[in-house]
Amino acid sequence: MTNVPTFQNYIDGEWCASLTGATFDNLNPADTRDVVGRFQASSQDDAHAAVRAAAVAFPAWKRQTPGARAKILLDAAAYLEQNAARFGEELTREEGKQKALAKDEFMRAAQTLRYYAIEAQSYGGETFPSDDAASLVYTVREPLGVVTVISPWNFPVSIPARKIAPALICGNTVVFKPASDAPLSGLRLAEAFVEAGIPKGVLNFVTGSASAVGPVLVGAREVRAVSFTGSTSAGEQIHRAASLSTRTQMELGGKNPLIVLDAGDIDLAVDLTIKGGFSLAGQACTGTSRVLVAREIRAAFVERLAAKTAALKVGSGMQPDIDIGPLATAGQLRTVLDYIETGKREATLVCGGEQLSDGDFAHGYFVTPTIFTDVPRDARIAREEIFGPVIAVIDVDDYDDAIAVANDSEYGLAAALVTRDAKLMHRFANDIEAGTVKINRTTTGNLVNAPFGGLKRSSTATFRESGRDGLEFYLQTKTVYRGI
Repeated sequence: MTNVPTFQNYIDGEWCASLTGATFDNLNPADTRDVVGRFQASSQDDAHAAVRAAAVAFPAWKRQTPGARAKILLDAAAYLEQNAARFGEELTREEGKQKALAKDEFMRAAQTLRYYAIEAQSYGGETFPSDDAASLVYTVREPLGVVTVISPWNFPVSIPARKIAPALICGNTVVFKPASDAPLSGLRLAEAFVEAGIPKGVLNFVTGSASAVGPVLVGAREVRAVSFTGSTSAGEQIHRAASLSTRTQMELGGKNPLIVLDAGDIDLAVDLTIKGGFSLAGQACTGTSRVLVAREIRAAFVERLAAKTAALKVGSGMQPDIDIGPLATAGQLRTVLDYIETGKREATLVCGGEQLSDGDFAHGYFVTPTIFTDVPRDARIAREEIFGPVIAVIDVDDYDDAIAVANDSEYGLAAALVTRDAKLMHRFANDIEAGTVKINRTTTGNLVNAPFGGLKRSSTATFRESGRDGLEFYLQTKTVYRGI
């Protein structure tokens, strides 16, 4: 504990301690004896200082040229790329994902910054014909003002990058609060902008509990928009708390299905299930959590899935040959174990479902990948987001039955179909109620240049993230009538 580094907030161009003088520790989920860092337990006063700094900085940043803003994004991207290996190891220590995936996340964040540095150069307004020959009518696209970014622990770099980059390039100023369970990776993202020379107040970074700083970051009169990724319950609470003049963009939970109907597709389906359901220890909002399998092939599918699942290696993300790392927090471990116990009462446990606590696992949050079959359609493990390496296999009669089961959910984030039938591919894209549709692909993953978002309780029905659509949330339209 004597060598634990202490990290600070970044407010109005300065790294600074919280006004509370209090801190909190972030622990390695693979070995909780390893304290990754000590962070500021900020208060509402700290949050107000960050919001005020962003408000003061906004007029000058709004007037800054797109090229000057783009240069900062490009320089920040270069900084992330140059340090991706080191930062990736920190991410593995604080959140648990494998080193290769952690490094890739920093590289993806850099890719996102580069994309928006270029894409935003082409947005603009329109001109409109008028019956008055002596007038010119046109629109201009303008930034909103102060934007709050609140990000989760499962992708603590790539998710805030896809929020902060379009916000800044459009001329907004930002207050960024990372998840308290993975704050160091968010700090490295903020650090990249600082190293790139971002003007003071344009980007502010505040750590602390949501209960302490959240009311200000959502409710302060200067805040014009809030972009949040996290649980559905938290997102809905934020959405209700925001004022009428504050935009909200909520990317929330999912209960994502993968549909398998043909015996010829079993091997591919097994591989996609494992990749989509167990990568990141099942802690992805787009992760595969329901597999809807035709009854006649269910036995063969489960046999192959169970065999491959049992062979997966669980361990610290620092080890080069593991398949599944730890759960990210003690709370998430408790939640997953509770759902596993519920599943044992509701369905048939085929494999996994154990907490690993001996030897190298003694001080971490490890659970073996878990498969349930004979899952009733109304079971909790079939309907509620677990956010862990737990898959429910549900029997279906045919395609229409599978679609009915898949759509019978309060969520609509991602869904996938495994098939070689071109007609079914087309039908599925039209029939499924999900914002992200995959065919012969995992439910996880999205491109930085394509829109991302869900339906129903998976997202607010407003603006998509990523791609060109990701710019729209951070812009407003002004209509100008000018006499000639």
